[in-house]
Amino acid sequence: MRKLFQYGGIAASAILIAFGIGAIYMGVDGRGYVRDNLAAEKIVGTEDSTIPGQLVDTGAEAQAFAKVMRTHTLESTGGKTYSEMGRFLTADGKDTNDEAAAAKDQAGKPVENGLRNLWVTETALTTALNTAYFAEQVSLFAIVMGVAMLLAGAGFGVLSFKALAPAAQREGTKARAGTAAVTSA
Repeated sequence: MRKLFQYGGIAASAILIAFGIGAIYMGVDGRGYVRDNLAAEKIVGTEDSTIPGQLVDTGAEAQAFAKVMRTHTLESTGGKTYSEMGRFLTADGKDTNDEAAAAKDQAGKPVENGLRNLWVTETALTTALNTAYFAEQVSLFAIVMGVAMLLAGAGFGVLSFKALAPAAQREGTKARAGTAAVTSA
């Protein structure tokens, strides 16, 4: 039965180490994927951002740029969010949800509030940028968990070899250590 536990411990150790290596690889690969895709977009931080003139190629920089985009959109809409604006524009340029009060285009349809479309675009882009930040954080978590599994697997392997070794072998090691202590005294 002791051998079964020893081999089971060694197998569990090997599995933990393999999963740890796999998690580290996936985390590093995911982090690289996020950074490569961000860099390919060639986004550069605006002068009023925390990353002025800098290429946005990390998750943290993507999150910082998303915050600046929100600020710019709020400035463009007079501080109103998408849900606070009317769907249409009146003849004097004010927003309204009343289709009858809206200005009409040449086809007789109500004129859409273009600033709401700005919010739709801003939301799509900032969501992508924030997703890049989240993906990079998940990659970092995978790396940390991989290291933890690797260390746990190595530790479990050591315990499997030491604690489950035959009693005679463990006692012989203790006896040799005790003899060495008596001899040196």
